[in-house]
Amino acid sequence: VQLQASGGGLVQAGGSLRLSCAASGRILSTYALGWLRQAPGKEREFVASISRSGGSTYYADSVKGRFTISRDNAKNTVDLQMNTLKPEDTAVYYCAADPAPYGSSWYVPRYSGQGTLVTVSS
Repeated sequence: VQLQASGGGLVQAGGSLRLSCAASGRILSTYALGWLRQAPGKEREFVASISRSGGSTYYADSVKGRFTISRDNAKNTVDLQMNTLKPEDTAVYYCAADPAPYGSSWYVPRYSGQGTLVTVSS
């Protein structure tokens, strides 16, 4: 199982970025997909997840209304559209997969890949 995130970069506060994750093929028929992030000096935290079908989405309160998660099972990708970015969104963002669409298992999801750095300047 491989998950490769991309799309990070430097953006000013109020700006937007779109992260993308390419997942190995078989995983998409079995797992929910999502994103975690880890800011400097802090623990990794849940950001958003999406069910296997894409019909249900879940967000951390801190990003609700600003971030949108989506998946394309035909292309084996999951994206995170991030709008109205804030300096506190600065973190390494990780793509992840887990059998559960949401909940405590997302503290340590079954699979996670290499991260991509997002830096939001004030």
